[in-house]
Amino acid sequence: MADVKLLGLWYSFFSHRVEWALKIKGVKYELIEEDLQNKSPLLLQSNPIHKKIPVLIHNGKSICESMVILQYIDETFEGPSILPKDPYDRALARFWAKFLDDKVGAVVSTFIRKGEEQEKGKEDACEMLKVLDNELKDKKFFVGDKFGFADIAANLVGYWLGIFQEASGVELVTSEKFPNFCCWRDEYVNCSQVKEYLPARNDELLAFFQGCARAHAATSASSQK
Repeated sequence: MADVKLLGLWYSFFSHRVEWALKIKGVKYELIEEDLQNKSPLLLQSNPIHKKIPVLIHNGKSICESMVILQYIDETFEGPSILPKDPYDRALARFWAKFLDDKVGAVVSTFIRKGEEQEKGKEDACEMLKVLDNELKDKKFFVGDKFGFADIAANLVGYWLGIFQEASGVELVTSEKFPNFCCWRDEYVNCSQVKEYLPARNDELLAFFQGCARAHAATSASSQK
């Protein structure tokens, strides 16, 4: 049996992308929780360049970066395909996954930063949402009717965005501004292929992100004194 370990965090949407792919493929794995304030020797050894999670360790070999790991999982393990078989559809899936990955910073900045940084984050995030709103009109998933690679990459906007909004009190998305995106998001979180793999939306999760926002605000305030 393959030895599969995942260095990650319970609250990381990057880690959850990898967990999602492993579960879809039916791969048994060990999740090793990291402390990013005190990174383990295993993490530093497994990802010496970026020193970040997630890292997949498969039979002693490490693979880094969530979207690279997803492709590795799809190519390595048996089970349902994550990337489409058709070359054109596969290219589309990779395009939208890259687009979504590039916009992560703007979305997060909107909820944990204040002042000018937050306003800039809002502007960038809304531009992204306009693009997605146009793309997702009358679409079930990003590529065709099958849940896959780009949809896993979209877990930040499909699921975690709602948690960020609730935890911070900052309203970024409404059905009036982004009707197609909101219809897609509602379908996304209630789809059977999605729902069983999502982390529980509970008080602990909300409290964690509220704490992150408060901590960042305090750090920003102290740095300006």
